Amino acid sequence: MTDLAAVSRESIQKGSQSFAAAAALFDPVTRADAEMLYAWCRHCDDVIDGQTLGHDRVVLDPEQVRQTLEALYAQTRSALAGKPQAEPAFAAFQAVALRRNIPEAWAIEMIDGFAMDVAGARYASYDQTLKYCWHVAGAVGVMMAVVMGVPSGDLTTLRRAQDLGLAFQLTNIARDIVEDARNDRVYLPDPWLTEARIPPGKLAEPEYRPAVVALARRLVAAAEPYYASARWGLRALPFRSAWAVAAALGVYRQIGLAVVARGARAWDSRTSTSTAMKAWRAIQGGFIALRGVTLDRWKTPPERPALWSRL
Repeated sequence: MTDLAAVSRESIQKGSQSFAAAAALFDPVTRADAEMLYAWCRHCDDVIDGQTLGHDRVVLDPEQVRQTLEALYAQTRSALAGKPQAEPAFAAFQAVALRRNIPEAWAIEMIDGFAMDVAGARYASYDQTLKYCWHVAGAVGVMMAVVMGVPSGDLTTLRRAQDLGLAFQLTNIARDIVEDARNDRVYLPDPWLTEARIPPGKLAEPEYRPAVVALARRLVAAAEPYYASARWGLRALPFRSAWAVAAALGVYRQIGLAVVARGARAWDSRTSTSTAMKAWRAIQGGFIALRGVTLDRWKTPPERPALWSRL
């Protein structure tokens, strides 16, 4: 394992136990590349939010955040141009991006999502929320698909990878509604908040918790057709990649189900999945992946539902 791969693996193990567990199912080469791509994504997210591996957020000066965002754009373009990188996260990204021919547009679109956060974007419709989800998660999904060997021109499979990213982000929003609101970030569409009769700036207030429960349930339900669509992308992947993706899908979908099950208590502490549940979803994912690369591979897949899509 190279030094960059080792540093990236440490990053993923500290930053996302769910992703780390799923990544262990990849073949060694794909695992190393997926972890190096993740390390860059994690780094970009952290420096914008003033966090370390997703934790211990500190409030940054607006000018500092603006300069950091500009640096992310510049460093990403520099890495893709093949220029030497001093920052390990960008050196890792450069290695995997150039080896796997990751399109620059997708990398830049991910950073565009962080720019939306910096600008304090609000979402006037559900489609606008989905557009944000594309930037911060759907674009990551298609880059990960390319790492797994999907050609960048295979839009049929890439749309399924995009759908998994969208489902993941909708689940994230549901899990983090209250925490995000406390940090002045609201990803829910304004019409949903109006329907729920939650005044501006009050989303995190305890008196509106019953309405938040209903909104979280709505988000989790909205993620379901995207999860279902994503499963049909497994048929285009090597077995171990399909297994890793199916396991990640199961674990993340379980987080959404847990948010719904916890009701008003879902935001008393961070909702996560137990080690035993992760193991069960990994086993289940193995069977789903096996079907995907055998029986499903010989079937004509159903048409992708009429869902929002960036691709």
